[in-house]
Amino acid sequence: MIFKRLLCFIAGSFVLVANAFSQKIIMEETTTGINFKAGNQLLMTYQTAKSEVPEGVKAEFSKSGFIHPLLSPSGQVLTRIQPPDHYHHYGIWGPWTKTTIEGREVDFWNLGDGKGRVDFEKIISQNTNSKYSELVVRQNHMDLLAPKGPQLATEEDLAIRVWNKAGDRYMVDYSTTISTPLKSSVMLEAYRYGGGIGFRATEDWDHTNSTILTSEGNDRKTADGTFAKWLIVQGESSAPGGQSGILFLSHPKNRSHPEPMRVWPEDSNEGKENVFLEFCPIRHESWEILPGKKYTLHYRMIVYDGNMTADDAEEYWNAFSKN
Repeated sequence: MIFKRLLCFIAGSFVLVANAFSQKIIMEETTTGINFKAGNQLLMTYQTAKSEVPEGVKAEFSKSGFIHPLLSPSGQVLTRIQPPDHYHHYGIWGPWTKTTIEGREVDFWNLGDGKGRVDFEKIISQNTNSKYSELVVRQNHMDLLAPKGPQLATEEDLAIRVWNKAGDRYMVDYSTTISTPLKSSVMLEAYRYGGGIGFRATEDWDHTNSTILTSEGNDRKTADGTFAKWLIVQGESSAPGGQSGILFLSHPKNRSHPEPMRVWPEDSNEGKENVFLEFCPIRHESWEILPGKKYTLHYRMIVYDGNMTADDAEEYWNAFSKN
């Protein structure tokens, strides 16, 4: 069956349409998470239950509130959780790392340190219509070092919208809104990791069989610490075309846009050469979260089998930027 993929604008959004073959997205709630499916095919899961950790690993490394698995349209698993080199890595997620709260340094990223953590709290809303399915959840960023015991430091409302699947590509919007219920501000200190949207790739990818390209023409060797509107990561897979990947888009209204990135170079991670990357809005400049205010970051992922060109990526970003 040949799919004729069309690119069109619907309500200011760049939407993939595949004639009558476009597949509606449904949500399925389980005891561990929310599945997004096209027909009977699983595309991704948002994890609401804490994941079990391997035997012998500290219980603190268990967490909820992340996307895994995320699969390509042909069913290739593109994410990874709890890799032995970084048990705190969880597919697609975005906790803050170097944070100052009431004069204390709190780390929500490195779970094993026991200073802070981020977990799913509740479902706020679920919506399915003719174009997409959307889940909105509350994630709590807990300060475990507060003098009177663990306290809620930051509330995060995360909206995940999966647009109807069309052939060998589908689209996911990932929007995070943060605020603090505290009377004093929360300072997200400048650091090379933290927040935004992070991605730990399948263990099958390394520098020999995957590539990275940014909107500014940087690759795996040069991208770390630079700024970009979009980033393509793709690698070998068992898809019919032999390759799958994700295009990550940063919205122009995001803080520090074009947005700074953390991209593991070839010699990172003690030479294990796996793939990790993220848009990191506090990479070069701290960000103060003031009481009574809300701050939002918008991202989009195009998940695909086959090849994504720089021209394709620029088209997708131009459409996303108009939202």
